[in-house]
Amino acid sequence: MASGAGRRRGHELVPLAALISREMKNEKMEKPSVRCGHAAQSRKGEDYFLVKTDCQRVPGNPSSTFSVFAIFDGHNGNAAAIFTREHLLSHILSAVPRGLGREEWFQALPRALVAGFVKTDKEFQSRGETSGTTATFVIVDAWTVTVASVGDSRCILDTQGGGISTLTVDHRLEENVEERERVTASGGEVGRLSIAGGAEIGPLRCWPGGLCLSRSIGDMDVGEFIVPIPYVKQVKLSNAGGRLIIASDGIWDALSSEMAAKSCRGLPAELAARQVVKEALRTRGLKDDTTCIVVDIIPPESSPPPSPLPKKPNKLRSFLFRKSSRDSANKLSKKLSAVGIVEELFEEGSAMLAERLGIDEGAGQTTSGLFTCGVCQVDLAPSEGISVHAGSMFSTSSKPWQGPFLCAACRNKKDAMEGKRPSGVKVA
Repeated sequence: MASGAGRRRGHELVPLAALISREMKNEKMEKPSVRCGHAAQSRKGEDYFLVKTDCQRVPGNPSSTFSVFAIFDGHNGNAAAIFTREHLLSHILSAVPRGLGREEWFQALPRALVAGFVKTDKEFQSRGETSGTTATFVIVDAWTVTVASVGDSRCILDTQGGGISTLTVDHRLEENVEERERVTASGGEVGRLSIAGGAEIGPLRCWPGGLCLSRSIGDMDVGEFIVPIPYVKQVKLSNAGGRLIIASDGIWDALSSEMAAKSCRGLPAELAARQVVKEALRTRGLKDDTTCIVVDIIPPESSPPPSPLPKKPNKLRSFLFRKSSRDSANKLSKKLSAVGIVEELFEEGSAMLAERLGIDEGAGQTTSGLFTCGVCQVDLAPSEGISVHAGSMFSTSSKPWQGPFLCAACRNKKDAMEGKRPSGVKVA
């Protein structure tokens, strides 16, 4: 799909009372209930998770509540995983413009997720630590699920009727040809570990550092071509609901998506998470930290039962994900919900920051007349902002008024991720 250009940040602030009134009018009163459970077995002590079910888009308005679930699988220590768990959510929410209605908020999420991931990475790297982490971050708001991920912690969706869909992309160099090409084009070297006699063993890794992943948060010792820019996918469930299974690679190295889903069907979320971990340990043993979160999105009791699913599974698969423009989303949703189809609203995986932040001529302007950085949200005078689309730090953009704009530090970060210059951050 096309890159998520996000929404304009330069708009008037809306009084809280008016925003709550708008939310009450636009919000469907019947929302699904969310039940979750988690389980883990530790070997290295580098897996961390986040469960927060009381977030609000509009402070003080219970009808705007949404939930966040995330897994952070650290490597080379747990510092990056702990830092990301503590800061990623706030960085994402600070990148969402204020005063948005519900649908606008959904549309702004992809850009905000990118900005939040990059800001978290930039702040952690400024500490000079070499630790790194995967991050799979899931936002559940009524029937809409938005997932952002770097690394190989996976999120799958199990829908009624047995349809299993993967909502993330594994950023493993061994399995992802496009990512290997991007890393080498940005100045990294990809190869296997060499041992005595010249033999090569193990999975493909990025050198220096020897990391098997192409995207993560942290990892200063590897290089900036290991980027924190997440793959983002947003879907809308039918009124039949569904089950999310979010887990670290301790699960996925032992179980396929199908095996994980089938192993826990019929169990409540808490028992389901334990069963997935138990099945992974039975299959492979405890060779890595193993963490699982199960989230059930359950239709309200008053909802009409969904229509029977098609009898032939092959036909269902062909319609399981159907892309649609946002303009026709509301018209399609009723038809899709009637047959239990998951509607895909957004998908983007580009590693180029300019593509992910999009083009917005008024992006980042505040009511004070100042501009804000599209990544870290610091205030910028108009003469200070550098267009994310400019060719380099010192070149003049053909359209310098086109935002989003970046501060000098975030522009330097962007150039480093694209292999144009070293990051300037040194490891202690």
